[in-house]
Amino acid sequence: MNFVENILGAMQVGGTLLLSPILRGWYNRWGATPEEVTKPLPGDELVPEPRLGYTHAITIEASPENIWPWLAQMGQGRGGLYSYDGLENLAGCNIHSVEHVLSEYQILQVGDLIRLGPQGYPCFAASSVDPGRTLVLISADPKTGQAVQPTAQIDKGYSIATWQFILQPLDENTTRLLVRQRLSYSSDLTWVWRLTEPVAFVMERKMMLGIRRRAEKNHVG
Repeated sequence: MNFVENILGAMQVGGTLLLSPILRGWYNRWGATPEEVTKPLPGDELVPEPRLGYTHAITIEASPENIWPWLAQMGQGRGGLYSYDGLENLAGCNIHSVEHVLSEYQILQVGDLIRLGPQGYPCFAASSVDPGRTLVLISADPKTGQAVQPTAQIDKGYSIATWQFILQPLDENTTRLLVRQRLSYSSDLTWVWRLTEPVAFVMERKMMLGIRRRAEKNHVG
C-alpha cells in the first residue's frame, strides 16, 4: 500500500509541477474559503510583506484537543510529517510517520526545532505555541538551528518563511485546520521557490489528510 501511495504521490508531484502555472490559483487556496484566505492569522506579522504564500484548510471530525497532539509531535526524529515518507526518504530525509501519539513529544516550547530531515536539512523553530489553538513555526538556519530574523534589507541568498497551524472549532467534535505559509526571499532565489511551491503543496496536502485520518481514528468524543 505504501509503495502504491508513493507512486501516486510521485505522479501528483510531477503533474502539479508541470501544470503549476495553471494550477497555482487552486493549490495555494486548497480547501480554504475566500474568508479564510484573507483573514489575518497568528504569525502573519513575522513576514508582513510576503512574496509568496498560501492558505490551505481541511475539516476534521475531531476536537482541537484530539488534533493538537499530532501537530505537537511533527518533525523528523519525532512523529514524522504524515505525508509520503517514501518520497521524502528518497531525498535522505529519514522520515518515519507514526500512527499513534508519542507522549515524549507533547511538550512543545518556543524555540524548539521541527526538522524536515537530519541536521543540515531545512528546519523550523517554534515561534508561538498555544496548545489546542495555534502553532506558529518560522524557518531556522539548518546549521545553527537559530530562527531566521526578519530584515528590511534583503540580501542575496536570504529567505524567511512561516508555517502556521490554526485550529478553529466548529462545534465540540468538528474543527477546521488552517495551514498558512508566508515567504519572503531575495530575487536570486525566485526560481527555487517557484519549483518548491507545487512540490510542497502535494506533500502538505497529504500531510493534512494524514493528520485528519489519524485524529479521526483516535478521536475520543
